[in-house]
Amino acid sequence: MIGSFGDIVFETSDKRIHSFYDFTRDITSRWDSSKIIGRKPVSEFIGPDLDGISFSIDLHGQFGVRPRVEMEKWNRMSRSGQVEILVIGKRALGLDRWYVSDVSEKWNVVMDKGELLSCSVEVSLKEYIGEL
Repeated sequence: MIGSFGDIVFETSDKRIHSFYDFTRDITSRWDSSKIIGRKPVSEFIGPDLDGISFSIDLHGQFGVRPRVEMEKWNRMSRSGQVEILVIGKRALGLDRWYVSDVSEKWNVVMDKGELLSCSVEVSLKEYIGEL
């Protein structure tokens, strides 16, 4: 197992390939500046900002996954506001959980009767901090 996000398991085996690529994590901070007459503004560190993660997934029916079903899982998570723990390897990423902020789908191969054989999904996650 590569990792998981809620009930979505990332894995590669001889029966199933469900993995991601182009994994990017953005870690940012919040800054402000105080204006001072006759001088440059003074920078002030406010604190860390929420992290963001993005990655792409190629789903192929010939590799043991049902592309439309898997794609719709990401869509449901985004639309429902579901938050989950993101695990890569044996370690959870972030301080708390994550929510799906954006999903972009590309239907690559559609078979007879509309069966989706292959698709690509781009997923963006945003860090969720539940309690102060």
